[in-house]
Amino acid sequence: MRKILAAVSVVVLASYAESTANAQTETNTAPEPVSEGSWKGPFGGTFAATFAFATDYSYRGISQTQRQVAFQPAIGYETAAFSENVALSAYVGAWGSNVYFGNTNPTVAEVDLLAGLRLKALDSKLSFDLGYTRYNYLGAPSDLFYDFNEFSLVVGYDFGVAQVSGAVRYSPNFYANSGIAWYKWGQVVAPLSFIKLNENVAFKVFGTIGNQYVERFTSYGIGNDNYWDWQIGLTATVWGIDLTIAYIDTNLDVAGCANTMNCDARAIFTISKTF
Repeated sequence: MRKILAAVSVVVLASYAESTANAQTETNTAPEPVSEGSWKGPFGGTFAATFAFATDYSYRGISQTQRQVAFQPAIGYETAAFSENVALSAYVGAWGSNVYFGNTNPTVAEVDLLAGLRLKALDSKLSFDLGYTRYNYLGAPSDLFYDFNEFSLVVGYDFGVAQVSGAVRYSPNFYANSGIAWYKWGQVVAPLSFIKLNENVAFKVFGTIGNQYVERFTSYGIGNDNYWDWQIGLTATVWGIDLTIAYIDTNLDVAGCANTMNCDARAIFTISKTF
């Protein structure tokens, strides 16, 4: 977990993955260009951008905004496949959000830079994503060591009735100089295709569970070297706008969460649009 209050040395579901602020999938992965609405880019690639408003920015189950609202823009570029025979592409992107760790913390924004490779197989049903994320906290003093690097491998398969994904994320020195960190994560997303209102409205449900391990957990602000987080939710896509409601919780109590309620169960609502 990130530090919750600087004083005690101690956050989308992004519409693309683990930031549960956007509460759809896992967090902070590069925006994935879509066939409709993407801008054409150089070398046959595509750009995409997303803008989201959420009632909370929750990172791996923990609020990064003291349970207050967040605005989260993202932009990404993905190349065309490198070969006609192998559906391998590269991507770069950036994701941002306001953050608020308490009155004593000067951090006002998080900006994450992303890069990676995507491989698709079996008619794009099977996917592999090898990625890198650089987390940057604008306005935070450098001696707090908030900025950190993370490497990830995400594997997914689309069974038609449901999409199943799993990820492993590794940081050699996690947030606030808290040492080695591992995050293991699994997710199921199921479209509710039997609900037919009209061609411009679609629904899906999702569930996610993850485990965060931190070597120097006291520097990170938790009471143990690992904790679990989970979420379950529903997304309605209405004329291209995603409306998501998610229930989010962790197994951290108030004492293990820097004496705050930032790890407690809560519902998060998000509205987002991809262009």
